[in-house]
Amino acid sequence: MPNSEEYIKMDHEYGAHNYHPLEVVISRAEGCWVWDPEGRKYLDCLSAYSSQNMGHCHPEIIKAMEEQVKKVAVTSRAFCNDQMGPYLKKLCGIVGPHVNDPKNSGTMALPMNTGAEAVETGLKVARAWGYIKKNIPKDQAKIIVCRDNFHGRTITIVGFSTDIQHGNYFGNFGPYTPGFEIIGYGDAQELEDTILSLGPENVAAFMFEPIQGEAGVKIPPAGYYTKVREICSKYNVLMIADEIQSGLCRSGKLFALDHEEVKPDMFLLGKALGGGIYPVSGIVTTRDIVGPDVIKPGTHGSTFGGNSLACAIASKALDILIDEKLAERATELGAYFMEGLRKIAAKPTKVPIKEVRGRGLLIAVEFDGNARQFVEHFKEHGILAKDTHLTTIRFAPPLIIEKEEIDWALEQIEKVLLA
Repeated sequence: MPNSEEYIKMDHEYGAHNYHPLEVVISRAEGCWVWDPEGRKYLDCLSAYSSQNMGHCHPEIIKAMEEQVKKVAVTSRAFCNDQMGPYLKKLCGIVGPHVNDPKNSGTMALPMNTGAEAVETGLKVARAWGYIKKNIPKDQAKIIVCRDNFHGRTITIVGFSTDIQHGNYFGNFGPYTPGFEIIGYGDAQELEDTILSLGPENVAAFMFEPIQGEAGVKIPPAGYYTKVREICSKYNVLMIADEIQSGLCRSGKLFALDHEEVKPDMFLLGKALGGGIYPVSGIVTTRDIVGPDVIKPGTHGSTFGGNSLACAIASKALDILIDEKLAERATELGAYFMEGLRKIAAKPTKVPIKEVRGRGLLIAVEFDGNARQFVEHFKEHGILAKDTHLTTIRFAPPLIIEKEEIDWALEQIEKVLLA
């Protein structure tokens, strides 16, 4: 069997260099821990960007997967299967109470695979709804997004990314899809001003991340969600919440918007929905928004979206999120982790720490200088984390982590950071 160095060499030689990963090879995983081919053990503090909320290889999810894959995995949407309906019923039952439904039309979901596909689905539905329901003139629909967003990497999405280097790649992926307006994150007044400047009759939706994860775990000012809801309702603009990373218990609530008890018109979901073992995503919205008069047969779909295996896995993942009270765990353990990090930040560190921030177990440590060096050192101390935007390190372990494991992590973090 090849060793870690040989695996990395093969990746580098035969794979396009579209990532700059830490030089660690994961060959086995369980719970909060992963191992490389040489048997070295690491605490996973990234959780595959929050895909592993319930931990690696959760036995109940593995069991559900094994049982389903022996029967049928993929049939395509050319036919119905016996897993999608029950799964979507459960998904809408759990998410529905969190969705704004002023007409009491009921909740519907549209299943896809990856997070980017969920975002693309939301954009298509928003535009179709805008033309069909809001009577926006054809090809005039505007969708407002936020600066420093990360919604995926499709051509449409990177076209409204403000990350010039990594997002739209210095314009080398253009020309980009028109129809998007970029505003500052966390500024409700700018949202309203932009709607008015574009003409409320032309604005279909405002899409945003309640917590900007890739931007460095940025949390907007208190009351922002509430103000956004008021503005969107006032001008009949769809409020679309991208909770692909912040949702499904990561922030200490089922959804980050629940911290202000705000209901969007549409959720974009993914990552943890697949239980950490399979790509599952989708949108959840109302029948009035996505119903048969808006999205008709053939207008949107996916060969794999809603497949039997995906639905069986996602259904079990939802059960675990609720039954194991992972939102409550994220609240308690997130506060505990941040308290420990703030104690470290108060000491003389090699590079000064500007801020420790987070919500639940989505935490960031921002440095007054380059943070990548510390990520490399953490690896040598058995911790896998990820830097973002050069100065920030994100800590987002599985929500099943124990206090004793956090204590051990804090000890290693302190060893690396102290001057």
